[in-house]
Amino acid sequence: MKNNLNQAAAPILQLKNLKVKYGQVEAIHGLNLTVNQGELVTILGANGAGKSTTLMVICGLVPVSDGEIHFNGRRIDTLRSHEVVSLGITQSPEGRRVFGPMTVAENLALGAFTKDDKAKVAQRLTWVYDLFPRLFERQSQMAGTLSGGEQQMLAIGRALMADPKLLLLDEPSLGLAPLLVKSIFQTIRAINQAGVTIILVEQNARAALKLADRGYVLEVGRLVMEGPAARLLHDPQVQSTYLGGFDQN
Repeated sequence: MKNNLNQAAAPILQLKNLKVKYGQVEAIHGLNLTVNQGELVTILGANGAGKSTTLMVICGLVPVSDGEIHFNGRRIDTLRSHEVVSLGITQSPEGRRVFGPMTVAENLALGAFTKDDKAKVAQRLTWVYDLFPRLFERQSQMAGTLSGGEQQMLAIGRALMADPKLLLLDEPSLGLAPLLVKSIFQTIRAINQAGVTIILVEQNARAALKLADRGYVLEVGRLVMEGPAARLLHDPQVQSTYLGGFDQN
């Protein structure tokens, strides 16, 4: 049912013939990508495929060489990163990148730096603590002393504090124990079900496709495959390249 609703929804994000260069090297080659309101879309690919670069370009952290990015009908590829955040796009980056010498509460407060309504910020903080009770327990603890899993919770929670319409998640399961990965993915599903559109870049391709509505596969900066996540999950090429063989389930 969710997929049918998303197919009828208007796009919240469109990348149109996007090209990105690092010096003379073109990292993204004419990428076309669409995300609809309410969807959870995953981007798959090997290391160096351009997945993280795509997220950083959407956030305004890496400049566009050619092409356009549209968010809610507005062109945003000429905006600075804080302006992109103000429009409703936030990112939980690869490697978490929490501010170690600051407390959990201070890290979360920084996530809301574009918001002036203190009552709404307080409501948002309550939701983040509901999603991640461990952060509530650790709110006075220095972020640098948290476990890897707790830092990942904090990175996602910080991104949620800006009340995003579109949340970008870059490798949220990286380096985490399997049990904690399951918990993080359950929380990602809950965030999406609460109405937040999500783009997920994730090394665990099987888990990502089981969670997502649709997927895109990149190879060396080029789009080579796209479609419903359920179809990609059982595609022989995807199975062989990214899932370590055929899925019997």
